[in-house]
Amino acid sequence: MAEILLKSAQTVLTMDDDRRELAQADILIRDGVIADIGTGLATTGETVSATGCVVTPGLVNTHHHLYQTLTRAVPGGQDALLFGWLQTLYPIWARFGPEEMFVSAQIGLAELALSGCTLSSDHLYLYPNGARLDDTIAAAQEIGLRFHPTRGAMSIGESDGGLPPDSLVEREADILNDCIRVADAFHDPAEGAMLRIGFAPCSPFSVSRDLMRDAAILARDKGVMLHTHLAENDEDIAYSEASFGCRPGQYAEDLGWTGPDVWHAHCVKLDGREIDLFARSRTGVAHCPCSNCRLGSGIAPVRAMRDAGVPVGLGVDGSASNDAGNLMLEARQAMLLQRVANGADAMSAREALEIATRGGADILGRPDCGRLAPGKRADIAIWDVSGIETAGSWDPAALLLAGPTRVRHLFVEGRQVVRDGQIATIDLPRVIERQNRLARALVA
Repeated sequence: MAEILLKSAQTVLTMDDDRRELAQADILIRDGVIADIGTGLATTGETVSATGCVVTPGLVNTHHHLYQTLTRAVPGGQDALLFGWLQTLYPIWARFGPEEMFVSAQIGLAELALSGCTLSSDHLYLYPNGARLDDTIAAAQEIGLRFHPTRGAMSIGESDGGLPPDSLVEREADILNDCIRVADAFHDPAEGAMLRIGFAPCSPFSVSRDLMRDAAILARDKGVMLHTHLAENDEDIAYSEASFGCRPGQYAEDLGWTGPDVWHAHCVKLDGREIDLFARSRTGVAHCPCSNCRLGSGIAPVRAMRDAGVPVGLGVDGSASNDAGNLMLEARQAMLLQRVANGADAMSAREALEIATRGGADILGRPDCGRLAPGKRADIAIWDVSGIETAGSWDPAALLLAGPTRVRHLFVEGRQVVRDGQIATIDLPRVIERQNRLARALVA
């Protein structure tokens, strides 16, 4: 049996059911699973020093658009609200193909890994020029992250009153057929799965009510989860009320889009009744604070959601609306925004880190991830707290107040993905050069 011993961590933040914090502790990994946590552990396998480090569960990213790493800081979209930003970028994305999807996903996943992320979802809702969900899946397999891609879709183009150009929408029958294909080909429901699939019509303003309803029925037949954007900003609310005669929460409930197998991105503008609905139904929310700031969407009522019992995780969102994909910075931003909105005691550094770990894992239906305990998957982030970021800190375990935002080591299913602060699974400089070449071609 393959064993790795993580030795002598300064602090282990387990995020287990008791939220234990262990000093000078070891973690024994065996065959991709945590075998033991304690002091004085031994192994005949590899030993990795965690001296001077804080160890946490790997972070979990519950909302992303990996293809967007090719369109960061695009002029014309830098200072726009959501709808204007989309209308600027849709024509650029229409020129993508399989190579752009694959390389941009490699870059996005590598960036996440360096920030301590071990499990990421992805929402891919456009498929120009022969691109498929398979392209991003191949990228995740090369990087080595645990992956939960969702087969997104847009079916209502500009000529039918929708937001996206007609060239980026698909026939709804084709969408459902491809959902069946990717679920049958890739979805692994087993504990410890490296790859699971979800279905994710893009948003209420880019698909029909029929597709939303049919996707929900199909997802439950296939045993996969559901994901979409909801209540992201004031424009989103106005569109729902004008087009459907109801708020987004009612729209979601009417179409079967509530329950523990559903998570919605953003939810910045949920009102009290919608928060109660999500709490009762255990519907999850992917909170994307940096993107919400960048697009001027507002501050999501995360404190109210958490207090009501709504499951909340974190998402970096697309790199065209965030411009970064650092999940540790996202967790810090989540903490700071709740303090801005509700006071300095509204969210602690440890609560924000919990949302970024077990909170996200639970939303994605992965209680086997997001916490450090015997029997859980060996998805582990090791943070060096001997550097300048933590110098003078009285509480090195309060990583979001004073700590590094790049991991020293990262393990996924017991395999090392980041070693000494560098991606260990791909030639990252070569991929960065390829990414920049593709971006220059899009600019030209």
